[in-house]
Amino acid sequence: MTESRPKTLLAMGPQTAAKLIAGPVRERLVAIADVDPDLVAADFTDPAVAGALAEAEVLYTSWWCPPITAEVLAAAPRLRAIVHAAGSVKHHVTEACWQRGLLVSSAAAANAEPVAEYTLAAILFAGKRVLESARLYRERRGRIDLDGLYAGYGNYRRAVGIIGASRIGRRVIELLRPFELEVLVSDPYLTEDLGVRQVGLDELFERSDVVSVHAPALPETHHLVNAARLAAMRDGATLINTARGALVDEDALIAEVSSGRLHAVIDVTEPDPPLPDSPLYDLPGVLLTPHIAGSLGGELARIADLAVDEVARYAKGLPFAHGVTVEDLATSA
Repeated sequence: MTESRPKTLLAMGPQTAAKLIAGPVRERLVAIADVDPDLVAADFTDPAVAGALAEAEVLYTSWWCPPITAEVLAAAPRLRAIVHAAGSVKHHVTEACWQRGLLVSSAAAANAEPVAEYTLAAILFAGKRVLESARLYRERRGRIDLDGLYAGYGNYRRAVGIIGASRIGRRVIELLRPFELEVLVSDPYLTEDLGVRQVGLDELFERSDVVSVHAPALPETHHLVNAARLAAMRDGATLINTARGALVDEDALIAEVSSGRLHAVIDVTEPDPPLPDSPLYDLPGVLLTPHIAGSLGGELARIADLAVDEVARYAKGLPFAHGVTVEDLATSA
């Protein structure tokens, strides 16, 4: 098998490049590709990158990559592939790229892992009422009646509903297998048996003690979690959203949590971050985190490594292990 060292150009934000293309990742990429690791295309019209863009066969992209438009492609006549060291490719891979027949890969599978881990922790903490218990314990200086407050809670045989059999949704299901929980899944595109019960969306909301959102943000999923479905949730149930803020009717959720009937773990909002006067910051029934479920810190190396693996496969003439097609975009983030 013939192996080449494809001419490769980094295309992402400079700060992203400094975090991703470092240490062993940098060494591996330089070993398998003809690349200048210090040259980063944050703007395809920058004269400093024009020469490398004209010669590039592969774009190694990540967050803050500019859109790869028809004009960019005209300046990159040798471009054959885009390897994205992040999740969704919708922000930079344009229709012109698909028309050109470019090969596209995404590291979404690597980014799914920390999101699933965050979700697992949130599910188990929700069942034990960790957030509320810690707050009350602190406020009451240890004078707390656990039996009176939490009769009927805990994780044994509780029902967990997963919205969306996406990469993340499937990984959450896998991580939940060792626990004695009833796991439900709702996804209109799911045709295979995942070893858990598949139900309609309305039934999932009615039966679950915890509902976790893992569907893509599409026009048809806007406010998928609406007032009626929130109202159908059991008293004391928890909603977890690590997908996109647009999937949840935030006003309806705030109303339910303000009443004390529901709890929420929210890592994404609309807008993101919430406005300074948003009630989400202060509601005691909300655990609000700053979009940290996805890869950060040392977890970025997992994404970068997967993308380098894909460049290596391309160099060997092998198909991408994590390829993306234009058809995938209709049902993916």
